Amino acid sequence: MTEVCYAVPAYEALRGRFARIAALEEVAAILHWDTSVTMPPGSAAARGEQMATLAGLAHQLITAPELAGHLEDAEERAEMLGADDRRNLALMRRKQLRATALPAGLVEAAARANSACEAAWRTARRESDFASVSPLLAEVVRLAREQAQALAAATGLAPYDALMDGFQPGLSDARVAEIFGPLEVALRDLLPRVLERQAAAPAPIPLAGPFPVEAQRTLCRMLAERAGIDFATARLDESTHPFCGGTPTDTRITTRYRTDDAAQAILGVLHECGHALYERNLPREWARQPLGEAAGMAAHESQSLIVEMQACRSDAFLSWLGPRLHAAFGGDPAPYAPANLARLWRRVAPGFIRVEADEVTYPAHIILRWRLERALIAGDLAVPDLPGAWNAGMKALLGLDVPDDARGCLQDIHWYDGAFGYFPSYTLGAMAAAQLFAAAVAAVPEIPARLAAGDLAALAAWLQANVHTHGSRFGFDDLLRAATGRPLDPAVFIAHLRARYLG
Repeated sequence: MTEVCYAVPAYEALRGRFARIAALEEVAAILHWDTSVTMPPGSAAARGEQMATLAGLAHQLITAPELAGHLEDAEERAEMLGADDRRNLALMRRKQLRATALPAGLVEAAARANSACEAAWRTARRESDFASVSPLLAEVVRLAREQAQALAAATGLAPYDALMDGFQPGLSDARVAEIFGPLEVALRDLLPRVLERQAAAPAPIPLAGPFPVEAQRTLCRMLAERAGIDFATARLDESTHPFCGGTPTDTRITTRYRTDDAAQAILGVLHECGHALYERNLPREWARQPLGEAAGMAAHESQSLIVEMQACRSDAFLSWLGPRLHAAFGGDPAPYAPANLARLWRRVAPGFIRVEADEVTYPAHIILRWRLERALIAGDLAVPDLPGAWNAGMKALLGLDVPDDARGCLQDIHWYDGAFGYFPSYTLGAMAAAQLFAAAVAAVPEIPARLAAGDLAALAAWLQANVHTHGSRFGFDDLLRAATGRPLDPAVFIAHLRARYLG
């Protein structure tokens, strides 16, 4: 962080305090990665205490009376600060307001419960045994409700809105309903038409495995480097649920490998690279300050999806990727032809697993989770009833009969780790990705040609200049307005789907 001497000493003190809080959060991020990747299973209890202690220390720092005093003093002299510093100060106040709404005991209790539940979820998911984790999830939900009520009282938001606001500032349940209602209607019309058109076309030739894990690792690392990841400050590892973690200067990407399906690892890594590029390109001069953070999780998901879905599943990129896949795995070259890869990796088929879903059916997975988590937080759905409600929702939205809980309500880590209010960000991010990609190609027309050469640098540079470098300078809609000329417009996403799948 650049050293600056401020005429407002209280604000300078706040910058120092928030830098320490951010450093603690970075330590927690590395421990979270270690929990998922390298920690021995028997160490979960101790790790839970470590995470709870870190959460407690960070909470003490942000809720300390002297910090409140510094905020008041700095706000009284805010006119002496520049525009970015005033925005940083406002974000500090937002963080302090949310933190002071939560008693320290509740913060630590939630950290312990989340850690214990997540550890049990790993076994429960593998064994498709919801009953074994249900009591732990019930405790996580109970504490999440307490947090939601406390945040609602402090912010004036509804409880579920208060949780969503923690992931994407400014997002409300009413706004999500306003978007998801028409989207569901549009997709209900679009899906059968896409399936009918697809059935009339030649069936894709499946990629014939096995796909050696070591070959997948080598290919995934190469693709990450093509996307812009420098492994001098990054790692690529395995975990039960793929994610991007770590810090802006210590990137931790994970994926999972299957010898019968290389696409899962390849596309998963490209997805996580989008997250990683966002974190790595945040404004360094605002490192460990609120303004230097990402603009929220919907913004974050837009960055992963613009890389994976918009760029790397495009005809242009697949024309470059196909020969590389064949070189890595060998065998018949026909399945690796770009047109076949397009039919294969853009194939629409209602399925059970969210992270494997196509663009057209994916929003149904999010709509289901949004409805269920709203009901859990409101107390309208009891945890033991979650599998039945999940299965009924999948039947209604996608016409599927869920065969087991591993392919049902156990498939995602989010609720078992206490993350309620996150899921809407995925589909909002998909919509934003379509809007950003259209704007990027309009501004830099050579992007498709560069993708056809396996080069993501032109797209990454546009994203860095128009999204990443702003950090949290803008809210979600204002960020999109600055980058594309308008706030989030779901019509762009629907147009993208129609062009790609019906054009």
